[in-house]
Amino acid sequence: MDFYDLDLNDDVLDALDAMNFTTCTPIQEHTIPPLLEGRDLIGVAQTGTGKTAAYLLPILSMLSDGGFPHDAINCIIMSPTRELAQQIDQAMEGFSYYVPVSSVAVYGGNDGIRYEQERRGLALGADVVIATPGRLISHISLGNVDLSRTSFFILDEADRMLDMGFYDDIMQIVKQLPEGRQTIMFSATMPDKIQKLAATILRDPVEIKLAVSKPAEKIVQTAYICHEAQKMGIIKSLFSDTKPERVIVFSSSKLKVKEVTNAFRRMKLNVGEMHSDLDQAQRDVVMREFKSGRIDILVATDIVSRGIDIDDIRLVINYDVPRDCEDYVHRIGRTARAGAEGCAITFVSKDDQTRFAAIEEFIEREVFKLPVPEELGEAPEYNPKKSTPRGKSGRGGKSRSGAHRGGKGGRGGKGRSGKGGAQGKAQGEKSK
Repeated sequence: MDFYDLDLNDDVLDALDAMNFTTCTPIQEHTIPPLLEGRDLIGVAQTGTGKTAAYLLPILSMLSDGGFPHDAINCIIMSPTRELAQQIDQAMEGFSYYVPVSSVAVYGGNDGIRYEQERRGLALGADVVIATPGRLISHISLGNVDLSRTSFFILDEADRMLDMGFYDDIMQIVKQLPEGRQTIMFSATMPDKIQKLAATILRDPVEIKLAVSKPAEKIVQTAYICHEAQKMGIIKSLFSDTKPERVIVFSSSKLKVKEVTNAFRRMKLNVGEMHSDLDQAQRDVVMREFKSGRIDILVATDIVSRGIDIDDIRLVINYDVPRDCEDYVHRIGRTARAGAEGCAITFVSKDDQTRFAAIEEFIEREVFKLPVPEELGEAPEYNPKKSTPRGKSGRGGKSRSGAHRGGKGGRGGKGRSGKGGAQGKAQGEKSK
Protein backbone atom coordinates (compact mmCIF):
# COMPACT_ATOMS: atom_id res chain seq x y z
CA MET A 1 0.00 0.00 0.00
CA ASP A 2 1.20 3.53 -0.83
CA PHE A 3 1.03 6.39 1.66
CA TYR A 4 -1.23 8.19 -0.82
CA ASP A 5 -3.82 5.48 -0.23
CA LEU A 6 -4.11 6.66 3.38
CA ASP A 7 -6.03 9.69 4.56
CA LEU A 8 -2.95 11.65 5.57
CA ASN A 9 -2.67 15.43 5.50
CA ASP A 10 -1.19 16.88 2.30
CA ASP A 11 1.66 18.55 4.20
CA VAL A 12 2.67 15.20 5.67
CA LEU A 13 2.53 13.60 2.23
CA ASP A 14 4.76 16.39 0.87
CA ALA A 15 7.34 15.58 3.56
CA LEU A 16 7.18 11.88 2.64
CA ASP A 17 7.70 12.79 -1.01
CA ALA A 18 10.78 14.85 -0.10
CA MET A 19 12.16 11.86 1.82
CA ASN A 20 11.36 9.43 -1.04
CA PHE A 21 8.98 7.42 1.16
CA THR A 22 6.24 5.91 -1.00
CA THR A 23 5.27 2.43 0.23
CA CYS A 24 3.98 1.59 3.72
CA THR A 25 5.51 -1.17 5.80
CA PRO A 26 3.01 -3.72 7.18
CA ILE A 27 2.89 -2.09 10.63
CA GLN A 28 2.21 1.31 9.04
CA GLU A 29 -0.49 -0.07 6.75
CA HIS A 30 -2.35 -1.67 9.66
CA THR A 31 -1.95 1.03 12.32
CA ILE A 32 -2.31 4.37 10.53
CA PRO A 33 -6.02 4.02 9.53
CA PRO A 34 -7.35 3.21 13.05
CA LEU A 35 -5.14 5.89 14.57
CA LEU A 36 -6.56 8.47 12.16
CA GLU A 37 -10.01 7.34 13.35
CA GLY A 38 -9.01 8.22 16.92
CA ARG A 39 -8.83 4.66 18.24
CA ASP A 40 -6.53 3.58 21.08
CA LEU A 41 -4.05 1.01 19.82
CA ILE A 42 -1.46 -1.51 20.93
CA GLY A 43 1.02 -2.58 18.29
CA VAL A 44 3.44 -5.46 18.68
CA ALA A 45 6.33 -5.11 16.26
CA GLN A 46 10.09 -5.27 16.29
CA THR A 47 12.51 -2.40 15.93
CA GLY A 48 13.22 -1.78 12.26
CA THR A 49 9.64 -2.40 11.05
CA GLY A 50 8.79 1.30 10.68
CA LYS A 51 6.75 1.73 13.84
CA THR A 52 8.09 5.25 14.55
CA ALA A 53 6.49 6.49 11.34
CA ALA A 54 3.43 4.36 12.12
CA TYR A 55 2.53 6.65 15.01
CA LEU A 56 4.26 9.92 14.03
CA LEU A 57 2.56 10.27 10.64
CA PRO A 58 -1.07 10.06 11.84
CA ILE A 59 -0.33 12.27 14.86
CA LEU A 60 1.30 14.92 12.65
CA SER A 61 -1.56 14.64 10.17
CA MET A 62 -4.21 15.20 12.83
CA LEU A 63 -2.29 18.07 14.45
CA SER A 64 -1.81 19.69 11.06
CA ASP A 65 -5.53 19.46 10.34
CA GLY A 66 -6.04 21.73 13.35
CA GLY A 67 -8.53 21.92 16.16
CA PHE A 68 -5.97 21.55 18.96
CA PRO A 69 -4.92 24.29 21.43
CA HIS A 70 -1.86 26.30 20.41
CA ASP A 71 -0.69 26.85 23.97
CA ALA A 72 -0.88 23.23 25.18
CA ILE A 73 1.27 20.11 24.94
CA ASN A 74 -0.82 18.08 22.52
CA CYS A 75 1.22 14.88 22.34
CA ILE A 76 3.57 13.04 24.73
CA ILE A 77 5.85 10.34 23.29
CA MET A 78 7.61 8.24 25.93
CA SER A 79 10.90 6.49 25.16
CA PRO A 80 12.88 4.15 27.44
CA THR A 81 16.30 5.56 26.51
CA ARG A 82 17.88 8.84 25.53
CA GLU A 83 19.22 7.31 22.33
CA LEU A 84 15.78 6.25 21.15
CA ALA A 85 14.35 9.64 22.15
CA GLN A 86 16.99 11.31 20.00
CA GLN A 87 16.17 9.03 17.08
CA ILE A 88 12.43 9.76 17.38
CA ASP A 89 13.29 13.47 17.50
CA GLN A 90 15.30 13.15 14.27
CA ALA A 91 12.42 11.33 12.56
CA MET A 92 10.10 14.05 13.81
CA GLU A 93 12.24 16.71 12.16
CA GLY A 94 11.98 14.97 8.80
CA PHE A 95 8.29 14.10 8.86
CA SER A 96 7.24 17.54 10.14
CA TYR A 97 9.33 19.57 7.68
CA TYR A 98 6.25 21.01 5.93
CA VAL A 99 3.95 20.72 8.93
CA PRO A 100 3.36 23.64 11.35
CA VAL A 101 3.97 21.48 14.43
CA SER A 102 6.51 22.27 17.15
CA SER A 103 8.36 19.66 19.19
CA VAL A 104 10.90 19.36 22.00
CA ALA A 105 12.97 16.38 23.16
CA VAL A 106 13.28 15.94 26.93
CA TYR A 107 15.82 13.44 28.27
CA GLY A 108 18.30 13.20 31.11
CA GLY A 109 22.06 13.51 31.29
CA ASN A 110 22.32 17.05 29.99
CA ASP A 111 23.79 20.24 31.38
CA GLY A 112 21.86 23.16 32.88
CA ILE A 113 21.59 25.01 29.57
CA ARG A 114 19.82 22.07 27.95
CA TYR A 115 17.49 21.72 30.95
CA GLU A 116 16.52 25.38 30.67
CA GLN A 117 15.82 24.94 26.94
CA GLU A 118 13.56 22.01 27.79
CA ARG A 119 11.77 24.05 30.46
CA ARG A 120 11.08 26.91 28.05
CA GLY A 121 9.83 24.54 25.35
CA LEU A 122 7.46 22.88 27.80
CA ALA A 123 6.23 26.21 29.16
CA LEU A 124 5.45 27.50 25.66
CA GLY A 125 3.36 24.42 24.94
CA ALA A 126 5.27 22.45 22.30
CA ASP A 127 2.83 20.40 20.23
CA VAL A 128 4.88 17.20 20.64
CA VAL A 129 7.13 16.30 23.58
CA ILE A 130 9.47 13.32 23.20
CA ALA A 131 10.66 12.29 26.65
CA THR A 132 12.26 9.66 28.82
CA PRO A 133 10.18 8.89 31.94
CA GLY A 134 12.63 10.11 34.57
CA ARG A 135 13.26 13.45 32.91
CA LEU A 136 9.57 14.15 32.33
CA ILE A 137 8.80 13.26 35.97
CA SER A 138 11.50 15.76 36.99
CA HIS A 139 9.80 18.54 35.01
CA ILE A 140 6.38 17.57 36.35
CA SER A 141 7.61 17.65 39.96
CA LEU A 142 9.03 21.17 39.42
CA GLY A 143 5.81 22.42 37.87
CA ASN A 144 7.35 22.93 34.44
CA VAL A 145 4.75 21.03 32.47
CA ASP A 146 0.96 20.92 32.25
CA LEU A 147 -0.45 17.74 30.69
CA SER A 148 -4.11 18.44 31.48
CA ARG A 149 -4.97 19.19 27.83
CA THR A 150 -2.79 16.55 26.16
CA SER A 151 -4.64 14.72 23.36
CA PHE A 152 -2.17 11.94 22.48
CA PHE A 153 -0.08 9.70 24.74
CA ILE A 154 2.37 7.27 23.10
CA LEU A 155 4.52 4.61 24.75
CA ASP A 156 7.30 3.37 22.47
CA GLU A 157 9.24 0.21 23.39
CA ALA A 158 6.80 -0.30 26.28
CA ASP A 159 8.25 -3.71 27.20
CA ARG A 160 11.72 -2.21 27.51
CA MET A 161 10.37 0.58 29.72
CA LEU A 162 8.83 -1.94 32.10
CA ASP A 163 12.03 -4.03 32.07
CA MET A 164 13.91 -0.89 33.14
CA GLY A 165 11.57 -0.32 36.09
CA PHE A 166 9.56 2.64 34.76
CA TYR A 167 6.07 1.32 35.59
CA ASP A 168 5.53 3.69 38.54
CA ASP A 169 6.82 6.65 36.52
CA ILE A 170 4.47 5.80 33.64
CA MET A 171 1.48 5.58 35.96
CA GLN A 172 2.45 8.88 37.62
CA ILE A 173 2.50 10.53 34.18
CA VAL A 174 -0.82 8.92 33.22
CA LYS A 175 -2.44 10.54 36.29
CA GLN A 176 -1.55 13.95 34.82
CA LEU A 177 -3.35 13.22 31.53
CA PRO A 178 -7.02 13.77 30.69
CA GLU A 179 -9.24 10.71 30.42
CA GLY A 180 -10.32 11.57 26.89
CA ARG A 181 -6.84 11.26 25.40
CA GLN A 182 -5.92 8.83 22.61
CA THR A 183 -3.36 6.32 23.91
CA ILE A 184 -0.98 4.32 21.73
CA MET A 185 1.42 1.58 22.85
CA PHE A 186 4.12 -0.14 20.85
CA SER A 187 6.05 -3.11 22.16
CA ALA A 188 8.41 -5.66 20.65
CA THR A 189 6.90 -8.41 22.83
CA MET A 190 3.59 -9.02 24.57
CA PRO A 191 4.28 -10.50 28.03
CA ASP A 192 1.68 -10.49 30.81
CA LYS A 193 2.95 -7.22 32.27
CA ILE A 194 2.38 -5.43 28.95
CA GLN A 195 -1.13 -6.86 28.69
CA LYS A 196 -1.90 -5.64 32.23
CA LEU A 197 -0.55 -2.16 31.46
CA ALA A 198 -2.60 -2.03 28.26
CA ALA A 199 -5.74 -3.04 30.15
CA THR A 200 -5.06 -0.24 32.63
CA ILE A 201 -4.41 2.72 30.33
CA LEU A 202 -6.07 1.85 26.98
CA ARG A 203 -9.77 2.09 26.09
CA ASP A 204 -11.16 -0.58 23.75
CA PRO A 205 -7.88 -0.70 21.82
CA VAL A 206 -7.23 -2.02 18.35
CA GLU A 207 -4.58 -4.75 18.58
CA ILE A 208 -2.05 -5.02 15.76
CA LYS A 209 0.42 -7.86 16.15
CA LEU A 210 3.08 -8.68 13.61
CA ALA A 211 4.82 -12.00 14.10
CA VAL A 212 8.31 -11.59 15.54
CA SER A 213 10.43 -11.90 12.45
CA LYS A 214 13.32 -14.30 12.42
CA PRO A 215 16.86 -13.04 11.83
CA ALA A 216 17.55 -11.92 8.27
CA GLU A 217 18.72 -14.70 5.98
CA LYS A 218 21.82 -12.71 5.08
CA ILE A 219 23.09 -12.92 8.67
CA VAL A 220 25.60 -15.75 8.99
CA GLN A 221 24.88 -17.05 12.50
CA THR A 222 27.56 -19.02 14.32
CA ALA A 223 28.45 -19.90 17.91
CA TYR A 224 31.38 -21.05 20.00
CA ILE A 225 30.66 -23.54 22.78
CA CYS A 226 33.35 -22.45 25.20
CA HIS A 227 34.41 -21.86 28.77
CA GLU A 228 34.17 -18.31 30.11
CA ALA A 229 37.96 -18.12 30.31
CA GLN A 230 38.29 -18.97 26.60
CA LYS A 231 36.20 -16.08 25.30
CA MET A 232 38.95 -13.47 25.16
CA GLY A 233 41.30 -15.96 23.51
CA ILE A 234 38.70 -16.53 20.79
CA ILE A 235 38.46 -12.76 20.29
CA LYS A 236 42.24 -12.56 19.85
CA SER A 237 42.06 -15.39 17.32
CA LEU A 238 39.23 -13.73 15.38
CA PHE A 239 41.10 -10.46 15.04
CA SER A 240 44.64 -11.81 14.68
CA ASP A 241 44.69 -11.71 10.88
CA THR A 242 41.84 -9.33 10.09
CA LYS A 243 41.53 -5.82 11.48
CA PRO A 244 38.11 -5.46 13.15
CA GLU A 245 35.84 -2.81 11.63
CA ARG A 246 32.19 -1.95 12.30
CA VAL A 247 31.88 -4.50 15.14
CA ILE A 248 29.42 -4.45 18.06
CA VAL A 249 30.09 -6.67 21.08
CA PHE A 250 27.06 -7.16 23.34
CA SER A 251 27.06 -8.10 27.00
CA SER A 252 24.15 -8.26 29.42
CA SER A 253 25.75 -6.23 32.22
CA LYS A 254 27.54 -2.89 32.34
CA LEU A 255 30.22 -4.43 34.59
CA LYS A 256 31.08 -7.00 31.94
CA VAL A 257 31.05 -4.27 29.26
CA LYS A 258 33.68 -2.36 31.25
CA GLU A 259 35.80 -5.49 31.75
CA VAL A 260 35.69 -6.44 28.07
CA THR A 261 36.44 -2.87 26.97
CA ASN A 262 39.50 -2.71 29.23
CA ALA A 263 40.72 -6.08 27.91
CA PHE A 264 40.31 -4.85 24.33
CA ARG A 265 42.29 -1.72 25.12
CA ARG A 266 45.12 -3.84 26.51
CA MET A 267 45.03 -5.66 23.16
CA LYS A 268 45.52 -2.24 21.46
CA LEU A 269 42.12 -2.46 19.76
CA ASN A 270 40.29 0.73 18.85
CA VAL A 271 37.25 0.37 21.10
CA GLY A 272 34.46 2.39 22.72
CA GLU A 273 31.91 1.43 25.37
CA MET A 274 28.21 2.18 25.79
CA HIS A 275 26.26 1.62 29.01
CA SER A 276 24.05 3.45 31.48
CA ASP A 277 26.93 4.78 33.62
CA LEU A 278 27.93 7.19 30.84
CA ASP A 279 26.32 10.62 30.82
CA GLN A 280 24.58 11.90 27.70
CA ALA A 281 27.56 13.90 26.43
CA GLN A 282 29.79 10.83 26.68
CA ARG A 283 27.24 8.65 24.89
CA ASP A 284 26.88 11.17 22.10
CA VAL A 285 30.65 11.27 21.58
CA VAL A 286 30.96 7.47 21.52
CA MET A 287 28.11 7.03 19.03
CA ARG A 288 29.45 9.82 16.82
CA GLU A 289 32.95 8.29 16.83
CA PHE A 290 31.59 4.82 16.07
CA LYS A 291 29.30 5.97 13.26
CA SER A 292 32.13 7.95 11.69
CA GLY A 293 34.50 4.96 11.80
CA ARG A 294 36.95 6.45 14.27
CA ILE A 295 36.02 3.62 16.66
CA ASP A 296 36.19 0.09 15.23
CA ILE A 297 34.52 -1.87 18.03
CA LEU A 298 31.62 -0.81 20.23
CA VAL A 299 31.13 -2.84 23.42
CA ALA A 300 27.62 -2.28 24.73
CA THR A 301 24.75 -3.44 26.85
CA ASP A 302 21.33 -3.96 25.25
CA ILE A 303 20.93 -0.18 25.27
CA VAL A 304 22.19 -0.40 21.67
CA SER A 305 20.22 -3.49 20.62
CA ARG A 306 17.00 -1.58 19.91
CA GLY A 307 16.19 1.72 18.36
CA ILE A 308 19.68 2.68 17.18
CA ASP A 309 19.92 3.29 13.44
CA ILE A 310 23.31 2.04 12.22
CA ASP A 311 23.14 0.31 8.84
CA ASP A 312 26.68 -0.89 8.08
CA ILE A 313 27.59 -3.16 11.02
CA ARG A 314 29.67 -6.06 9.71
CA LEU A 315 29.90 -8.27 12.79
CA VAL A 316 27.90 -8.69 16.01
CA ILE A 317 29.41 -10.69 18.86
CA ASN A 318 27.28 -11.83 21.78
CA TYR A 319 29.93 -12.05 24.49
CA ASP A 320 27.28 -13.80 26.54
CA VAL A 321 23.93 -15.32 25.57
CA PRO A 322 21.05 -12.80 25.75
CA ARG A 323 18.49 -13.33 28.50
CA ASP A 324 15.55 -13.38 26.08
CA CYS A 325 15.12 -14.95 22.66
CA GLU A 326 13.78 -11.66 21.32
CA ASP A 327 16.90 -9.86 22.55
CA TYR A 328 18.99 -12.24 20.45
CA VAL A 329 17.01 -11.27 17.36
CA HIS A 330 17.34 -7.58 18.19
CA ARG A 331 21.08 -7.83 18.86
CA ILE A 332 22.08 -9.67 15.71
CA GLY A 333 19.61 -7.55 13.75
CA ARG A 334 22.12 -4.70 14.04
CA THR A 335 23.97 -6.35 11.14
CA ALA A 336 22.81 -7.27 7.62
CA ARG A 337 20.60 -4.18 7.47
CA ALA A 338 19.50 -2.36 4.33
CA GLY A 339 20.19 -5.42 2.18
CA ALA A 340 23.80 -5.84 3.32
CA GLU A 341 25.40 -9.04 4.58
CA GLY A 342 26.71 -9.59 8.07
CA CYS A 343 27.93 -12.09 10.63
CA ALA A 344 26.81 -12.87 14.17
CA ILE A 345 28.82 -14.90 16.67
CA THR A 346 27.61 -16.00 20.09
CA PHE A 347 29.81 -17.27 22.92
CA VAL A 348 27.95 -20.01 24.77
CA SER A 349 29.38 -20.95 28.15
CA LYS A 350 28.33 -24.09 29.99
CA ASP A 351 25.79 -22.21 32.12
CA ASP A 352 24.20 -20.58 29.06
CA GLN A 353 23.60 -23.72 27.01
CA THR A 354 19.95 -24.22 27.96
CA ARG A 355 19.23 -20.58 27.18
CA PHE A 356 20.94 -20.83 23.81
CA ALA A 357 19.03 -23.99 22.94
CA ALA A 358 15.83 -22.03 23.59
CA ILE A 359 17.05 -19.39 21.14
CA GLU A 360 17.70 -22.05 18.49
CA GLU A 361 14.18 -23.35 18.99
CA PHE A 362 12.78 -19.82 18.77
CA ILE A 363 14.53 -19.00 15.50
CA GLU A 364 13.74 -22.49 14.18
CA ARG A 365 17.27 -23.38 13.19
CA GLU A 366 20.38 -24.90 14.66
CA VAL A 367 23.14 -22.32 14.81
CA PHE A 368 26.41 -23.61 13.35
CA LYS A 369 29.02 -24.36 16.03
CA LEU A 370 32.58 -23.25 15.26
CA PRO A 371 35.49 -25.15 16.81
CA VAL A 372 37.35 -23.38 19.59
CA PRO A 373 41.03 -22.88 18.58
CA GLU A 374 43.03 -25.87 19.82
CA GLU A 375 45.61 -23.74 21.58
CA LEU A 376 42.89 -22.56 24.00
CA GLY A 377 42.38 -26.06 25.38
CA GLU A 378 39.44 -28.41 25.43
CA ALA A 379 36.00 -26.85 25.11
CA PRO A 380 32.86 -28.06 26.90
CA GLU A 381 30.36 -30.32 25.21
CA TYR A 382 27.16 -28.80 23.88
CA ASN A 383 24.57 -30.71 25.83
CA PRO A 384 21.80 -28.30 26.94
CA LYS A 385 19.55 -31.20 27.91
CA LYS A 386 21.34 -33.73 30.06
CA SER A 387 19.07 -36.47 28.73
CA THR A 388 20.29 -35.91 25.19
CA PRO A 389 22.69 -38.72 24.22
CA ARG A 390 26.18 -37.64 23.31
CA GLY A 391 26.56 -36.90 19.64
CA LYS A 392 22.85 -36.93 18.83
CA SER A 393 21.85 -34.37 16.19
CA GLY A 394 25.39 -33.10 16.05
CA ARG A 395 25.23 -31.89 19.64
CA GLY A 396 27.45 -33.10 22.40
CA GLY A 397 30.69 -33.65 20.53
CA LYS A 398 33.68 -31.60 21.58
CA SER A 399 33.71 -28.20 19.96
CA ARG A 400 37.31 -28.38 18.82
CA SER A 401 36.73 -31.65 16.98
CA GLY A 402 34.38 -30.08 14.43
CA ALA A 403 31.70 -32.62 15.35
CA HIS A 404 28.94 -30.01 15.41
CA ARG A 405 27.79 -30.56 11.85
CA GLY A 406 30.00 -29.49 9.02
CA GLY A 407 33.43 -30.66 10.15
CA LYS A 408 36.12 -29.25 7.92
CA GLY A 409 33.58 -27.81 5.52
CA GLY A 410 32.37 -25.39 8.16
CA ARG A 411 35.75 -24.12 9.21
CA GLY A 412 36.31 -21.77 6.32
CA GLY A 413 39.80 -20.64 5.44
CA LYS A 414 42.14 -21.28 8.36
CA GLY A 415 39.34 -22.33 10.66
CA ARG A 416 41.22 -25.23 12.26
CA SER A 417 43.71 -22.98 13.97
CA GLY A 418 41.18 -20.26 14.74
CA LYS A 419 42.76 -17.86 12.23
CA GLY A 420 41.44 -16.10 9.19
CA GLY A 421 38.97 -13.65 10.73
CA ALA A 422 35.34 -13.93 11.72
CA GLN A 423 33.90 -13.72 8.25
CA GLY A 424 36.26 -16.37 6.90
CA LYS A 425 35.34 -18.72 9.73
CA ALA A 426 31.67 -18.32 9.02
CA GLN A 427 32.01 -18.89 5.28
CA GLY A 428 31.48 -22.62 5.56
CA GLU A 429 28.03 -22.12 7.09
CA LYS A 430 27.13 -19.41 4.60
CA SER A 431 27.84 -21.72 1.67
CA LYS A 432 25.54 -24.46 2.99
